Amino acid sequence: MLKHRVIPCLLLQNGGLVKTLKFSNPKYVGDPINAIRIFNEKEVDELMVLDISASKENKEPNYALIEQFAGECFMPLCYGGGIHTFDQAERLFGIGIEKISIQSAAMNDLNIIEKIAKKFGSQSVIASIDIKKNWLGKYQLYSAEKDSLQKQSWDKYLLGVVSAGAGEVVLNSVDRDGTMSGMDLNLIKSSSSMIKVPLIAIGGLNSLSGIKDAVDAGASAVAAGAFFVFYGPHRAVLITYPHYHELETLLNIH
Repeated sequence: MLKHRVIPCLLLQNGGLVKTLKFSNPKYVGDPINAIRIFNEKEVDELMVLDISASKENKEPNYALIEQFAGECFMPLCYGGGIHTFDQAERLFGIGIEKISIQSAAMNDLNIIEKIAKKFGSQSVIASIDIKKNWLGKYQLYSAEKDSLQKQSWDKYLLGVVSAGAGEVVLNSVDRDGTMSGMDLNLIKSSSSMIKVPLIAIGGLNSLSGIKDAVDAGASAVAAGAFFVFYGPHRAVLITYPHYHELETLLNIH
């Protein structure tokens, strides 16, 4: 097994799979069950499914659909979107989700991470943090639910979610989302040096060598969306994932 995971991240909107560009203009890319089956065949390390409309529209997770995902998925599955209470998290674990990703609820109250971690273990809670540059080019915490930059210091918030009990952090560069223009290695370096828990970097992956660059910068795992669902200059939909031996060679794990 590889030390560094490479994780496809699928975005849900109204039950269908979409891919965004800098968190805007979602493009429909297919049926989520079909995508999960393809990733099963490709033997991916782990899968992340995020419902990008749930929190914005104040909806609960679509438990029936998520239960289908859990039933189809051969690999560990992380789900995020619309989780605002401990009871909702408990229900998701009950239907077979291994990890949950918390963002909006934690920004309102870090206690939700602490409660879930105490009951189910830190390894089951991932804190999702979105970072966007302001007009001065400085990193700021961004709320996808409110579609706005937050006054709270992003680095203090990063330390806060870890202190609350998050076992991993997903750090997303909003400015690179869907661009396939390369990952923000400076952001990965600075954030990974602050925390002891695994950092999952996402946003901008454009090549296999980019995975190694992110790992060398301090990421414990690399996640991507567009890189695994689009192909070629015209961004045709084609679900792909590197072969194990490619990752093994790339990451020099023997």
